[in-house]
Amino acid sequence: MPDRSESESRKLLGRLRDTMAEEAAGQERLDKITHLTADSMGTEVCSIYLFRDEETLELCATEGLKAEAVHQTRMRMGEGLVGRVAKSGSLVNTADAPSERGFRYMPETGEEIYSSFLGVPIQRLGEKLGVLVVQSKTKREFTADEVYALEVVAMVLAEMTELGAFVGEGAALKARHTQPELIRGTSGQEGAAEGYVWLHEPRVVVTNLVADDPDTELDRLHKAVDALRISVDDLLASASDPEQVEVLEAYRMFANSKGWLRRMEEDISRGLSAEAAVEKEQSAAKARLMQVNDAYLRERLQDLDDLSNRLLRILTGQGNHTGAEMPENPILIARNIGPGELLEYGRNLRGIVLEEGSVGSHAAIVARALAIPLVIHASGITTRALNGDHLMIDGDQGIVHLRPDDTVVSAFRDKIAMAAKAQERYASIRDIPAKAACGTRIELHMNAGLMADLPSLESSGAEGVGLFRTELQFLVRNQMPKRTELAALYKRILDAADGKRVVFRTLDIGSDKVLPYMKPNDEPNPALGWRAIRVGLDKPGVMQMQLQALLRAADGRPLTIMFPFVAQSDEYYAARREVDKTIAREKRLGHAVPSDIKIGAMLETPSLAYAPTTFFENVDFLSIGGNDLKQFFFAADRENERVRRRYDTLNTSFLTFVEQIINRCAETDTHLSFCGEDAGRPIEALCFAAIGLRCLSMRPASIGPVKHLLMRHDLSEVKAVIDKARNEGAQSVRPAVMEYLRDRT
Repeated sequence: MPDRSESESRKLLGRLRDTMAEEAAGQERLDKITHLTADSMGTEVCSIYLFRDEETLELCATEGLKAEAVHQTRMRMGEGLVGRVAKSGSLVNTADAPSERGFRYMPETGEEIYSSFLGVPIQRLGEKLGVLVVQSKTKREFTADEVYALEVVAMVLAEMTELGAFVGEGAALKARHTQPELIRGTSGQEGAAEGYVWLHEPRVVVTNLVADDPDTELDRLHKAVDALRISVDDLLASASDPEQVEVLEAYRMFANSKGWLRRMEEDISRGLSAEAAVEKEQSAAKARLMQVNDAYLRERLQDLDDLSNRLLRILTGQGNHTGAEMPENPILIARNIGPGELLEYGRNLRGIVLEEGSVGSHAAIVARALAIPLVIHASGITTRALNGDHLMIDGDQGIVHLRPDDTVVSAFRDKIAMAAKAQERYASIRDIPAKAACGTRIELHMNAGLMADLPSLESSGAEGVGLFRTELQFLVRNQMPKRTELAALYKRILDAADGKRVVFRTLDIGSDKVLPYMKPNDEPNPALGWRAIRVGLDKPGVMQMQLQALLRAADGRPLTIMFPFVAQSDEYYAARREVDKTIAREKRLGHAVPSDIKIGAMLETPSLAYAPTTFFENVDFLSIGGNDLKQFFFAADRENERVRRRYDTLNTSFLTFVEQIINRCAETDTHLSFCGEDAGRPIEALCFAAIGLRCLSMRPASIGPVKHLLMRHDLSEVKAVIDKARNEGAQSVRPAVMEYLRDRT
C-alpha cells in the first residue's frame, strides 16, 4: 500500500483515539465517529447500526442520512443489505445497492439518492455488535484499501463498545456487562445454583488501540512472537502423549506462520497497537470459525484463537493469575475444561457453564460425580460474563441467568428454597426402606465415581453403590495409574461403604471418553466403535491390572464387578475368563481372594437382550445402562440436541422392550437393575417399578424424591394405567400417568 494511504489510515485512527479520549456522552462520540469516517473516506454517508437485541438492528448514528431516522430505523437480522452483513458476518460492497439481492428501501432515511454501498460487520471475538456502512452517490465499488480502512474503524468501534465508550445520557448503547442476559444452552447435569462468575481463563482487555510509533509496536510484536514461539517449543519438548503433541504442533505451525505475522505487521503500519493488531486477526479468525462446518478446520481455527490469547497475554501481561480472588459460591465459566483441571476446583464450585462440551464429556462425568449443576453449549458466555458477575444456573432446563434482575432472582430463589425444603422432607424418610403403598420393596442405589462421593451413601439413604465409574481415575491423569494406586483407592471405597454393596464398573473408555495418554482412534462413529469392553478384551494387560487392583482391594471381602457395553454373550464369557485367571494368579501369589464375587454386565445394546437363555442363567446380574440403551434403541445420538429430546423414556415401545428384559431375567432369576439419569427421575422411576424393576441406581440427590413418590402409590394401579395407555395405542404413557398422579395429589 502507498505511504499516503498508510498515513491517512494512521491519521484517521489518531482522530478516533482523540475522540475516545474526549469528555463526551456516548451519542456524541458516535456522531463524531460517523463524521470523521465519512470525511476521511470521502463519502457522503457513514452510518452505525447496532444490535438492540439478538435479532434487531437500530440506526444509532449517521452522517448524511436524515437525522430524524436515528434511533427510529430498525431492521431484523438478515433484512436488507445491513441485515445481510450482520447475519453473514461478511462485508457487502456494491456499486448499485438498489439492484442488489435483498435490498430494502427505508424512505425515512433519505438514502434513495445513494448508489454505492459498503457495509462491514462490527464484531469482537465472534460476538456480533452491529454494522458500519458508508455510501456515496457515485456508482462505484470501494477499493481494497477503503474496505480495509472501514474494517479497522469497525474494529475500533467494537473495542470502544467493550470499554463502555458509548454509555451515557442518551447513549446508543447500554453499558456492556451490566445488563441482565438469559443464555440458553443444554443440560449437562441437573440441579439449580446461585453464585458468582469465576472465569477459568480471564479475558484480556485491550485498552491501547491506537499507537503513534509503528516501529516501537512492531518491535513489541516481534519480541512477543519470539517469546510465544519459545514457549510453544518448550511445551512440545516436555509433551508426552500424542494428542497433546498434535495440538502443540498446530500451535507451532501458526506461531511460525509468515502470513499471520505479516497481516499483524500491516495492521500496525496503519496505526494499530500491537495488541489491537493481534485482536483484529483473532476476531477475523473467530468470524471464519463461525462459518466453517468442517470439524478439522474448526479445530485449527480454534488453535489459532488459543494462540492469539497466549500472544495477547504476553503483550499485556494479563496472565491467568490476575490477582483476583475467587468469589464465594463460585460458578465456573469456561470454553471447555479437562477433568483434571475441574477436579482441582473440587466441591468449592456451585455450578459450571461451558461454551462447548457434551453430555458425555469428561467435564460432564466429573460434574455428575461432584453433583454440580452443569450447562453446556452456552454460546458466548466467556465473553459476556465478567469475574464476580451474579449468575443463576438452571441445570434442569439448560438455562443461565447472567446478572439477573430482581424478578428472576426472586423466582429462582423460590425454586431453590422449594427444592431445599423438599430435601428436608426427604431427610425424614432417609432410613426407611423404599416400599410402595402396595408393599412392594424397591432397592435404591447411588451412582459414584470419586472417593468424595462416598459420604453421600449414608446421607442420601442409598442402600449401596449401584455403579462406581472407575474410568475417572484414568481420565484425570497424564499417564496410566499404577496398580498399587488403584488398589489403595478401591480399598478406601470399600472401607467407606462399610459393608454395603459397591458395583465396580471396569474401565469404560472410548467414544467421548479418550484417555490423554492413549492414541485416539480416527473413527467415523466413536459411540459405535472401539470402546469399553472391546478395548479391555483387545488390551488384556490393562484389564488384568485393574482386576488385580480390585481383588487386592477386597482383601477377602465380597466383591462385585460389572463389565460395560457388552453386546454379545461371548464378550462377557471372555471377560469372566480373565477374572478367573486373575483370581488363580492371586491365589498362587498368596494373596487373599474375595469371600464372594459377583460378575455382571451392563445391558446397553438391544442385542444383549436377545442373548441365549444360557447367558441369563450364567451371568450373576445385569444392569440396564439406560443412557446408551435409549440412544441405540431410538437411533438418536444423545449428544445431538436436535434428536435426543425427541424420544421419551416412557415411550410405549421402549417401556415394552424394558419389560421384555425384566421378564427374561425373571424367568432365569437373574438380578436386574436400571442405571442412568432416567432412574433418578421420579415419574420414570415409578413407571419402571410398576413394570417390574426392583432395583434402581441414580445420583444421590435423586434418591429422596424417587423414594417419596414410590411410597405414595400402589404399583399395580400405575401398571394398570400403563397397560391401558398401551392398549389404546398411545405413543407414550406419560400423559396417562401424569393424569393419574394429578388425580391423587
